[in-house]
Amino acid sequence: MKNPLRNTALITGASSGIGAGIALALAEHGYNLIIADKQTLAPEKKEMLENHGIEVHFIQVDISKPIAREQIVAFCKDKTTQLDLLVNNAGISVDKRQDMLEGQEDSFDKLMNVNLKGPYFLTQSISKWMIEKRNNYEEDYLPKIINIASLTSYASSTYMAEYALSKAAVSMMTKLYADRLAEYSIQVFEIRPGIIETEMTKPAKVKYDKFIHDGGLPIARWGLPGDIGKAVVAIASNLLPYSTGEVINVDGGYHLRRL
Repeated sequence: MKNPLRNTALITGASSGIGAGIALALAEHGYNLIIADKQTLAPEKKEMLENHGIEVHFIQVDISKPIAREQIVAFCKDKTTQLDLLVNNAGISVDKRQDMLEGQEDSFDKLMNVNLKGPYFLTQSISKWMIEKRNNYEEDYLPKIINIASLTSYASSTYMAEYALSKAAVSMMTKLYADRLAEYSIQVFEIRPGIIETEMTKPAKVKYDKFIHDGGLPIARWGLPGDIGKAVVAIASNLLPYSTGEVINVDGGYHLRRL
């Protein structure tokens, strides 16, 4: 059932990891959720979100496919009268870490299709819908778009080069959409996670444990998906009304340059 009175967020890749943390934080703050993911949303996770008194709708799609993005937009329009927040979170890492001099084109294409092409064109479609609603609604309809990038947007990682390139491109995508959509009062932000404890980072746990133990982070702990969720809620709550194109680092201070 469509509920025009409650804010609705579309989150990609929210069945686990950072996306799940974002979904939980938004549910706790009363957002209806539309989750689009290639992986299945476990029934118990859906029920946990719904226990916050919100609606949860799930569509299983591969965001790298054009037809899937069309299905997402149609699904959203069927489930809600308007979309207040798009969180481009879906992303994959490299299948295996290897020297960039040995990297293969198929891995490069796969990363770019999921991490950049998918969110870029989904944002194009969703933003057109947001513009349409902005032109027809009262001025208090203030939709927002949040892109989840990575500290590898700027930090060299030669053993996962294609991942770093895809996230650097997402950072520029944020700037471009922020510039293009500002005239419609649609704000666009980038959240840049650091070392977050998820299944994706598990293969590098020993490396990151040592890095943190040796003083690599000013805030000396692993980040949690909930840390990213809190940053999303702050933006969604319109606490930054005079900002767009901003990067919010949620990385334990990694981005600081220290001597």
